[in-house]
Amino acid sequence: MTLPAPPLHTDILIAGAGPAGMALRLALARLGVAAVQVDKHAAGLNTSRAAVLHARTLEVLEPLGVVPDLLAHGLKIQDFRIRTGGDVLLHIGFDAIPSAYPFALLCPQNRTEAILQSTLDAAGLAIARPARLVSATAGPDGITAGLALADGATQTVHARWLVGCDGAHSAVRDLAGIAFEGGDYSETFVLADVRMDGPWRDEVSLFFSPDGLMVVAPLPEDDGSSADRYRIVATVAATTDQPPLADVQALVDQRGPAARVHELLWSSAFHLQHRLAAHVHRGRFLLCGDAAHVHSPAGGQGMNIGIQDAVELAEPLALALREGDLAGIEAWARRRHEVAREVVRMTDGLTRMATVSTGAGRAVRDAVLGLVGHSEFLRQRIAIRLAELQPER
Repeated sequence: MTLPAPPLHTDILIAGAGPAGMALRLALARLGVAAVQVDKHAAGLNTSRAAVLHARTLEVLEPLGVVPDLLAHGLKIQDFRIRTGGDVLLHIGFDAIPSAYPFALLCPQNRTEAILQSTLDAAGLAIARPARLVSATAGPDGITAGLALADGATQTVHARWLVGCDGAHSAVRDLAGIAFEGGDYSETFVLADVRMDGPWRDEVSLFFSPDGLMVVAPLPEDDGSSADRYRIVATVAATTDQPPLADVQALVDQRGPAARVHELLWSSAFHLQHRLAAHVHRGRFLLCGDAAHVHSPAGGQGMNIGIQDAVELAEPLALALREGDLAGIEAWARRRHEVAREVVRMTDGLTRMATVSTGAGRAVRDAVLGLVGHSEFLRQRIAIRLAELQPER
C-alpha cells in the first residue's frame, strides 16, 4: 500500500504485521474502527518459528472468520508427552478440555500469517510496506509518528493510539520508554523443519536430556494432511546459523528414540530471552505480542498469547475511541500483563527443568512428574493451562 501524502490522520496506527498485528487489524475492522498498519519488511516473512495454535487462540479468532482455513491447513493433535529417552514422564491429553477445540492445532506460523493476510486482502485492508517507525511523540490527544519509507522519503502520521505489534526489538516500546525486564538464555536454540521417520505423528513431545531440551512436533503438509514432516526445537551450547542435517540428526540421536532424519527443509539458530515489558500501556502507547513479552518456546505459547493480546484489545480500543472510556484499556493492560508474566514463568520453569544437570536433580524431577501423571485433576489443570483456557471455564 502507498501511504497518502503527509500528514496522515488515523484513529489507530499499528506498527508490525505479524500474526498479532494482522489479528488486531481484522478485529478492529470488524468493529468499524479505522486503522493504518505499517511494517518495516517489504513482504511478509516466510520463516516459521511458531507452529501451534491452542484452543483459546482459535476461540478468539473465530469472529474474524479465519478458523475454517486454519483447521483445513493444520494438523489436530490431542496428546502432549514429556519424555526422557524412550520413557514417558508425563502425558497430557487435550481431548477433555472445556473448548470447542479439544486439541492443539499444528500450523506453521508462515501459513497462519498467509491465512490472516488473505483475509485482510479480501477485506481491502492493505498494509504499508516497507515503512519503518523512526519517531513517536505523545501529545494530549494522540501521537505524532514519523515513518521512513523505502524511497528515502518520510511520512508523518497523527494517530489517536499507537499499538506496537513489532516484535522483540520493538521500536514502539523503545520510543515509549518502556523497560524490557528479564534476561537472556545462555543456550542457543536450534529450529529445524525436517522429514523424518518417527513414531510421533499423533503427539507433541518434549524431551528432557542432560544436554538440553528438544521439542518434536508433527507438521501438516500444505493441504493439511499428515505425512512425515516435523518441527524440531532444541537447546544447544553453540551451533552454526543454519545447522546442517547431520547436526539435527545428532540431536535426535542424543535426546530421543531412534529416528532417521532424511531431509532438512529449513533450519535456523537463534538466541532467546525471557523478558517482560514493565508496562503494556503507557499513555497512548500500547504493546502486544513479542513487543510485550518473549520467552522459551517450551509449551508453544508465544504466538498464541500475542494473538490473544491483540484481539482482546480491539473492543477496549473501540470503546475508548467512541466514548473516551479508558477503563477497558486499563483492565486489558492489567490482565494481559499478568497472563504474560505467568507464561514467562511457566516456560522458563519448563526450560530449566529440562536441563537439570545432576543425576539427583533429574531423579527428583522425574519422580515429581510421575506423581503428577497419576493425578487426573493435575493433568487436566496442566492441559487447560497449556491450552491457555481459564481453569474456571
